[in-house]
Amino acid sequence: MLIRDALDSDLPAIRDIYNDAVLHSTAIWMDREVDLANRQAWFTARAAQAYPILVAEAGGEVIGYASFGDWRPFDGFCHTVEHSVYVRADQRGRGLGPLLMNALIERARACDKHVMVAAIESGNAASIRLHERLGFVVSGQMPQVGRKFGRWLDLTFMQLILSPQRSAP
Repeated sequence: MLIRDALDSDLPAIRDIYNDAVLHSTAIWMDREVDLANRQAWFTARAAQAYPILVAEAGGEVIGYASFGDWRPFDGFCHTVEHSVYVRADQRGRGLGPLLMNALIERARACDKHVMVAAIESGNAASIRLHERLGFVVSGQMPQVGRKFGRWLDLTFMQLILSPQRSAP
């Protein structure tokens, strides 16, 4: 397996993984699938900010991806990013999530980021456990802030301080 920077040619696979999460999970709180133009705009926006999109490739196929972007669009939050990581349904549980996450964490440090935030549907125990194993801590709980599949969803915020010894710039 190879973890590498995403290419334009990876966008159909990224779209398919994203849309599977839209249709079959509470990982993405959207009701409608996205098209290739949507993923292209996302890809272009990440590139314009010099933020990575990493893919996991096996056998010439993209089987997962991860990225981060601004957490909030205000100057005071410029050292904080929110990430996302998605693994193709048939590849989950094989250790791909931690590989993508560790690579993404290193990229965030290289981009001079201080904190990485995760916003996880509170019932997603596997994602919460993954983040705990990587050193993330729960920093907030927001009951019933979203909805999907005819029910209210709770949101758990987790964070990892990437450079604990760092003083404020």
